[in-house]
Amino acid sequence: MNKGTLYLIPCPIAETSPFDVLPSANASVMASLDYFIVENVRSARRFLSSAKLGHPIEELEFAELNEHTRPQEIEQLIKPLLAGRNAGVISEAGVPGVADPGADVVALCHRHGIKVVPLVGPSSILMAMMASGLNGQSFAFNGYLPVKLPEQINAIRHFEKRAQTERQSQIFIEAPYRNAKLFEELLSVCSPTTQLCVACDISGPEEFIATATVKEWKNRTRPEINKRPAIFIIL
Repeated sequence: MNKGTLYLIPCPIAETSPFDVLPSANASVMASLDYFIVENVRSARRFLSSAKLGHPIEELEFAELNEHTRPQEIEQLIKPLLAGRNAGVISEAGVPGVADPGADVVALCHRHGIKVVPLVGPSSILMAMMASGLNGQSFAFNGYLPVKLPEQINAIRHFEKRAQTERQSQIFIEAPYRNAKLFEELLSVCSPTTQLCVACDISGPEEFIATATVKEWKNRTRPEINKRPAIFIIL
């Protein structure tokens, strides 16, 4: 029996119509699927409904893959693929498997010889890097910094040192409601000459992307980034 194919389906980062930011070619793939492995069923249903693919949502099957999914449950998720059924993976925003769930099911598919196809779509990490003006030849995504202040300060100093010694752009994210606090911590800890990019609400109508030295940021009006998805890059 032929095995199915796993498609990694990007979705918009900001609140916008799907095919304002997604390639139209994705639509035919999405319309061909009736089984989806998703981070959140409610948001996935909303995304697919807004894509207007011509299938009643009630006819689609959804299985969740998120931080609550146990390792032994992931095997169950790929059983339809082993039986020849195609599937799509959808995370909350952006691309699956990059700072979002998806990597575990992709790794399992590789172990079982199931074809994995990534579709084109927006990644806030790469889009922020593109627009930052910082070193795009060498960069590292470091995820979330520690929440507790002493550990967070140490992490900032560690990544700043790496940026300085290796000339490698250091990218990280924060929970939206802690953005403003992290921004102030960066201005407090980093050297005045360190360059800092703040990229907020990428691809949305309120998009804000700016790069300046820490010294320059201190002399500017603070951007309103609280409770808005943001990417931070230092070099």
